Amino acid sequence: MKPYQKIPIVECGEPLVAIPCNHFAVEHPHPYVKAGAPYGDKSPYYLRQTVVERLLQAQAALQDRCPRWRIQIFDAYRPLAVQQYMVNYSFAQVVADQGLRLDELTEAQRERCWQQVYQFWAVPSSDPTTPPPHSTGAAIDVTLVDAIGAVVDMGSPIDEMTPRSYPNYFADQVGGSRFHQHRQLLRHSMEFAGFRQHPREWWHFSWGDQLWAWLSNQEPINSHEPLSHLTPIARYGAI
Repeated sequence: MKPYQKIPIVECGEPLVAIPCNHFAVEHPHPYVKAGAPYGDKSPYYLRQTVVERLLQAQAALQDRCPRWRIQIFDAYRPLAVQQYMVNYSFAQVVADQGLRLDELTEAQRERCWQQVYQFWAVPSSDPTTPPPHSTGAAIDVTLVDAIGAVVDMGSPIDEMTPRSYPNYFADQVGGSRFHQHRQLLRHSMEFAGFRQHPREWWHFSWGDQLWAWLSNQEPINSHEPLSHLTPIARYGAI
C-alpha cells in the first residue's frame, strides 16, 4: 500500500462529464485505444465536473503566461479494466526492453520487472478504499502544445518508466534547463487551479482524489485559493 492510499474517501457523488476537447489539444485516436485497451462504451476524455472546471482554469493560467499555448490531454478517466490492461501492457514492455521473454522469466526477474512497473502505475485494485487515481475521474495526464500547435519537448515522453520522468529530473542536468522550464510552466499552470503533481510523473496531476489529499497535507500548494479549502480527505472514489 502506498502512503496516499491510507487517506479516507468521502465520495461526493459528483458525475463524470465530458471534457470540452475543443478547448484543448488531444490525440486521436487515444494512445491507449491504439494499444488495444478495453474502454467499451466508456471514454477516456471524461473527468469529474469540478476537475473539468479546474482544468479550464489551468489553461487560462497557462495562456496568461504564453498566449495561444494549450494543454494537451494525453489521458483522463480510466476504467478499472483499462488500468489492468495497461499495467499488463507495461509489464510486457519492461520485459521486452530488458531483452527477456515472458515465458522464461525467473521469479527474481519477474519481481524486478513488476517493481519497475509499480513505481509508475497504480495497482488496478477493486478495493473501494484504494482505487487507482485515474479510475476516480480525478486524475489527468497532460503536456503542452505551443502557439503553432507543436508538442512542447519535456525531455522525456509520457509513461516512460525511468527517473527522467521525475518532475525535477532536469533541474540540475547539463543541457536540461529548457526541459525543466517547460515542466515548471506546466506545473505552475496546473497548481494555480489547485491540482497536485505526482511526485514521480511530470505529466500526472489530480484534484480531489487520495493522492491530491495526501500531497496537499504534506505542504502548502502554490494556488490562488486559501489553504483552508484544502483537506486530507478525498472526495472522489472509483466510478
